[in-house]
Amino acid sequence: MTRFNHIVTESANRVETITLNRPDKRNALSPALIEELTLALHEAEAGDCGVVILTGAGSAFCSGLDMEQLETLSARTPEEHRRDSESLAHVLRTLYDFSKPVIAAVNGPAIAGGMALATIPDFTLAVAEAKFGYNEVRVGFVPALAASFLLRQVGEKRTRELLLTGRLMKAQEALQLGLVTQIVAAEELLQSAVAMAQTLLLNSPQAMQATKRLIAKHARQRLDTEIEDAIAVNALQRSTEDFKEGVQALQQRRRAEWPGLHPHN
Repeated sequence: MTRFNHIVTESANRVETITLNRPDKRNALSPALIEELTLALHEAEAGDCGVVILTGAGSAFCSGLDMEQLETLSARTPEEHRRDSESLAHVLRTLYDFSKPVIAAVNGPAIAGGMALATIPDFTLAVAEAKFGYNEVRVGFVPALAASFLLRQVGEKRTRELLLTGRLMKAQEALQLGLVTQIVAAEELLQSAVAMAQTLLLNSPQAMQATKRLIAKHARQRLDTEIEDAIAVNALQRSTEDFKEGVQALQQRRRAEWPGLHPHN
């Protein structure tokens, strides 16, 4: 079994539980965590588990991109920006195309990239206190990679509203939109996920895999194009003045002053 630093994996009764394990950072997405999660998913797919549960340690599921990474982004090259975007795209696509059922057990806020990790799986169980949202526009960023998946889940009008406002929503609204499968009490979250997994294990694994393959195949051609476009937009946006100002404002806990609104005299 591979030893990880930023996630914990546990196998029991053909269920593989993967826990994002940076509770002090609200399980923020660092390059190392993304790499480890991708590897753990590939190992689970190749292994003998029948269902995967994805959850977070501590009070958050995943708060999105790591602030410490944001601080160093402006010094990175376009090639490095593209590699970062490709890594995130790869883990999201791995989740989407995963051949076995995946259950997200959302124990707290799932924001930006964290919301994608929480809602792309086949099933999303969430505590009532969980909040969801793609808040990238608030820091001058573009939720490019999330857009393709969200469009499929809630349609274009809702996608525009959620991505352009950057607002956070409660678990109840996410349930009504079809982004959450079920709301469960916090103390019952993991046992509910395990119970769902055990029910799924009664089904034909071959038939479930064939079903998932079919759904993924329908979307593949469009997703390939859309994700490639998204990687390019994502990487490009990291070099913009608005993004630099958004990150700086976030760090300094002030309202951003977008450069385009304050042209030089």
